[in-house]
Amino acid sequence: MRKHPEEYLNGNLTAMIDVVFQLIIFFVATVSMQDTVSDERIRLALAPSGKAVTTKDPREVNIDVDKSGQIRVARYPYSHREVAFMLKKLVKDNGHNQIPVIIRGDMQARHDAVQKVMDACAAAGIWKIKFAALKERGG
Repeated sequence: MRKHPEEYLNGNLTAMIDVVFQLIIFFVATVSMQDTVSDERIRLALAPSGKAVTTKDPREVNIDVDKSGQIRVARYPYSHREVAFMLKKLVKDNGHNQIPVIIRGDMQARHDAVQKVMDACAAAGIWKIKFAALKERGG
């Protein structure tokens, strides 16, 4: 029986390594962006009997209302009129009013500040709104 010479795969791995590094950079960047969307200064109220959220919708809009009544989206301050305009544009661009909106109100925020955000949602035709709260202390 005759021996066949062993064949080795030869090729340039530079392109594959480059793609792997780009993927790593992409995932690191997206993870760090998700962390900066929520304002950690917002102290959420407790709702021990509420249902815990297990899945996140990538389309959801988080609107923060701090204790002074300032409205923020992705840490940028907005007036309630600007929030209404933004939500109307989202509804128009997506073709439906099922944009998930989560209002993260500080436990010391006045209700009228949260009501302005709710009115902005209603003006955009969004009626399904969720309110963020903590299931237990320390979370």
